[in-house]
Amino acid sequence: MSELLKLSSAIIDGQKTVSHHGQMNRINFQLSEIDNDLAIVEAFSHCIVLNTDDGLVAFDTSGPAGGPKVVKAIREWEKKPFNALIYTHGHIDHVGGCGAFIEDAKQANSQKPRVIGHENISKRFGRYRETNNFNMIINERQFGQFSRRGYDILDKKSFLPATSPEPNETYQERMNLKIGDTEINLTHARGETDDHTWAWIPDKKLICAGDFFIWCFPNAGNPQKVQRFPSEWARAMRAMAEQGAELFMPAHGLPIEGKDRIKRVLLEVAQALEFLVSETLSRMNEGATLDETIHEVKLNQATLEIPYLRPVYDEPEFVVRNIWRMYGGWYDGNPANLKPAPAADLANELASLSGGAKNLASRALELAQHQIRLACHLIEFAVMAEPENKIVHEIRAEIYQTRRDQESSLMSKGIFGSAANESKEKVT
Repeated sequence: MSELLKLSSAIIDGQKTVSHHGQMNRINFQLSEIDNDLAIVEAFSHCIVLNTDDGLVAFDTSGPAGGPKVVKAIREWEKKPFNALIYTHGHIDHVGGCGAFIEDAKQANSQKPRVIGHENISKRFGRYRETNNFNMIINERQFGQFSRRGYDILDKKSFLPATSPEPNETYQERMNLKIGDTEINLTHARGETDDHTWAWIPDKKLICAGDFFIWCFPNAGNPQKVQRFPSEWARAMRAMAEQGAELFMPAHGLPIEGKDRIKRVLLEVAQALEFLVSETLSRMNEGATLDETIHEVKLNQATLEIPYLRPVYDEPEFVVRNIWRMYGGWYDGNPANLKPAPAADLANELASLSGGAKNLASRALELAQHQIRLACHLIEFAVMAEPENKIVHEIRAEIYQTRRDQESSLMSKGIFGSAANESKEKVT
């Protein structure tokens, strides 16, 4: 048995505890053989490789910086040309390394590999080109800490690399491939994205799941990205659970083996998402506001302590907001927010009533000890009222640094850390 499979089995079965998500989701660009003619390169994201009698099939290509390292690792394992590259979806850490695979074929004077994916990937690429600078900004906010640790997500030139082609073979709902003697069945389902594919390889009783499973709480709420689809995500997990897979390969985190173990994991993720959808819709149907809903809908803490459901990337509160956005639009139930005054006008009025921005900031600092959510509201008003006040920015930096350190999810840490850094720059 592969060491990766032994590790994942021990974690899921409760025989081994892990203290850090990085122990389950490693970025080392090392190739591990999982089964005969099946390997994984652990990267950001992983590349899953099938060695068929008609060339290699790769699921995902990692990011722009990772692509060449992934190809190098594969070439140390197998020299066959790449027959096909299958995008599980169009996120940059999955398609950004494609240029390295194409260059490999060019250098070997081999036929250019087929690029296969859902038809919505092309629409995604178009949107990326339209919002290039916006995506560069939010990507730095969300993943900047990885770049500082040497794991570059982007190529620094553009969000979507020019070397990442759109799929030249697409499908809508299902696509059945036969590459050599290997059958690969692709199924579309909306989850983290609207262009997602999961694959079933019957001969190996194998599922390649892309980002439907990432060894932490599902990325179904990301506050800086487009709509996610929690309800459909749960249905996809249940569909995968019914396949009877004996091997399960996600694009982030450890591979999993064992029919019962795989089914258990998939159903637990589905149940968590279904609970959030049900509870959110129940409150919406009762006429609750968004504010009431996000503070009332909570998952059991025991669920969030399951090793593969810990909120270290996304978190349930953000998923609730995404469910509201899907079913209820952007109006949050507060009539003042329908056509609000400029935030700076409200800030100046509150500062005037409280005796100045420094008073607001001082009160925010007091509240930060026990009511940090409320403290953040007040410090934002203080900064908007006097945007060049260095004392106010010193307090803001302290509050947001404190809040960042208290958070568990990468998304919260990224946004709060970025706010702290903004104010630190104002002070220096």
